[in-house]
Amino acid sequence: MGLFGNLFKGPQVDMAKSDANRKKMRVLFNQVVENGGDYKILFGYTEDVSRFNYGIVHGSKTKIGNLIVGWNEASQTIVVIPTVPDLSGCGDATFYRQSDILKAYQNKFPTDEFIIYPDRKGYIGIGVCEWLEDEKLYVYVSQDEEVKAFTDFFLKQFQKK
Repeated sequence: MGLFGNLFKGPQVDMAKSDANRKKMRVLFNQVVENGGDYKILFGYTEDVSRFNYGIVHGSKTKIGNLIVGWNEASQTIVVIPTVPDLSGCGDATFYRQSDILKAYQNKFPTDEFIIYPDRKGYIGIGVCEWLEDEKLYVYVSQDEEVKAFTDFFLKQFQKK
């Protein structure tokens, strides 16, 4: 297919950059979570959509939050750590133990997110993807296998109906 075959493939993943970011995610995760090496990790994101209505002008704004998401099958725990797209730092870890949550499910519409209600007062929606090209908004990492492993874990061990 030569030159024209490459034109129709669309953007390609820079695996060197992806692997470097995967290593940065692991370092940050291990700094914040005790025994962090016992967890599998992937990049996730959360969206906060605020709607506004100013008479004639209607719309919404979306704020994106980047997350390092870890999960441990043995302890049935998901850990969520806020971070930034360049992985220059991170916040504190929040732990979601399967036995302590009120409800959890995979939302299919309007977005494909994993929703966790730790109690009646709040929830978190975790979006995961195989790869996003926009480095200004998201962590640049290719993670096909991790997305499948997390989805399988969540649906098998974590989802409560």
